[in-house]
Amino acid sequence: MKQNPTILLTGANGQVGFELRRSLAFSGHLIALDRQQCDLANIEQLRQVIRKNKPNVIVNAAAYTAVDKAESDSANAQRINAEAVAAMAEEAAVCEATVIHYSTDYVFDGEKQGFYNESDLTNPLGIYGSSKLAGEQALQAAVPHYVLRTSWVYGAHGNNFLKTMMRLARQKEALSVVADQWGAPTGAALIADVTAALVQQLQMGKNIDLLLEKVLLEADMMELKAN
Repeated sequence: MKQNPTILLTGANGQVGFELRRSLAFSGHLIALDRQQCDLANIEQLRQVIRKNKPNVIVNAAAYTAVDKAESDSANAQRINAEAVAAMAEEAAVCEATVIHYSTDYVFDGEKQGFYNESDLTNPLGIYGSSKLAGEQALQAAVPHYVLRTSWVYGAHGNNFLKTMMRLARQKEALSVVADQWGAPTGAALIADVTAALVQQLQMGKNIDLLLEKVLLEADMMELKAN
């Protein structure tokens, strides 16, 4: 990959996209697009944007993320999370771009005892998870790609579970919260920084697996120190 790649970022105003605008600012020629400029629900617009800009890297931070609503709005969830990603993969193949895509722990069924890893069998239980898995599979079939599965994302920008709990804690003396779910809260800034490091490693042609192991180990060490 050339040293000053053209990077196309979708979902630039989202929780992760907001941080990616910062982390990718010096990684190449960044084209950061929000939903109005590149709406994944409008697949033809998406195709035209990629054809016009001919990126070397596509960072897809746009997605349908309303987990519960997806059950009654399956057509939109499937269109944005699966069909649009398939179209993105097709266009990326034409311009020989690498796609960095964010997926979710909802591709699993939650039945495993302990932590999931990348090689575990997927078995989504709902529309959201199945649509995200279909997007992963479309990339796998068509183009060089990296899929980063994230969970319980939080950040300074946008709405998230952490902010909701903090707000409710200020408003109420006691909270009622489900106690049968386990997850790994992940900072949007960390996701963005890992992505930027990934793009830099791609530029230098270095071993990506070793990079991700190093970054995740450092993140674990920081968490241990914080605790």
